[in-house]
Amino acid sequence: MTTIQDVATRAGVAPITVSRVLNRSGYVSESTRQRVEAAAAELDYVPNLLARGLRSNRTNTLALVLTDITNPFWTTVARGVEDAARARGFSVILCNTDENEAKQEQYVDVLIRKRMDGFLLAPARSTPEPIRKIQKQADAPVVVLDRRIADAQVDLVCGDSYGGSYALTQYLLQLGHRCIGILSGPQAVSTSVERVQGCIDAMQEANIENGAEFVQFGEYTVEGGYSMMQQMLARQPHPTAIFATNNFIAIGALQHLRNVGLRVPQDISLVGFDDLPLSWNTEPFLTVAVQPAYQIGQQGADLLMDRIANSAQANPQEIVLPAELIIRQSCQPIG
Repeated sequence: MTTIQDVATRAGVAPITVSRVLNRSGYVSESTRQRVEAAAAELDYVPNLLARGLRSNRTNTLALVLTDITNPFWTTVARGVEDAARARGFSVILCNTDENEAKQEQYVDVLIRKRMDGFLLAPARSTPEPIRKIQKQADAPVVVLDRRIADAQVDLVCGDSYGGSYALTQYLLQLGHRCIGILSGPQAVSTSVERVQGCIDAMQEANIENGAEFVQFGEYTVEGGYSMMQQMLARQPHPTAIFATNNFIAIGALQHLRNVGLRVPQDISLVGFDDLPLSWNTEPFLTVAVQPAYQIGQQGADLLMDRIANSAQANPQEIVLPAELIIRQSCQPIG
């Protein structure tokens, strides 16, 4: 195995000079830097990151724990995290929990043992236990993405779930809809509750009281959307508009509507939260509230790396990024 001494000998410098060049620390002339880098490349020298980490108590690695990497929203969040981390010399280890708390706990345990410098977590449920475990056992900073955690002192970067849902509902109300069905995710997840509340508040301000039977809680999946849409249509009269609180739920709802011969928007209007990439739908028509997924990942990673660089205690930050209303062709006025 090539050592730092081998590189120093090849470049004709002292080992400390090689260390300065590779670690980007201390002054080294440009000609010496080039000579050292050339020698390292010729010898295929790979720095011993573990040994370096033991000396500095750093691994330059961030943990990213997401709920469903098949969802384009989370894929884009992950890209934002990766780009921000790479720009500051960090690597990212990605784990996918499939919205499963047991799987999440297993990954957290493994990542704690791997000595991550910091954790970015989109929790499967809005409970504080995984945060407290990381803070206690890893003594590492944590930034939560997208979902609020009750009773936890932790940084948060998220989109405006409430505001986006409120805006979507106001748009439906302007079109004359008075009976709006809500298909939401798990009741134990903050985004699900906030999006339902935004819709309900907009209706109540318009003096409209939809009954509880027009709110369905399920899973943030295509299958969940399909099942909840099936249950919603069993109610008579069924709603004139449907609000799906995430993109996968919207896909499932649309699939069921098509299966039973109902057209969007001619027979029923449909809006959703979070968009889908063009490759998933060659004729994008769904009216949506879109969160800035890339910026959520990017700002979350930057906040975490700032915490790592400055370990002094500070009050948790909450960064809420606005959702954008994109009006397309999935709704039409009543009457």
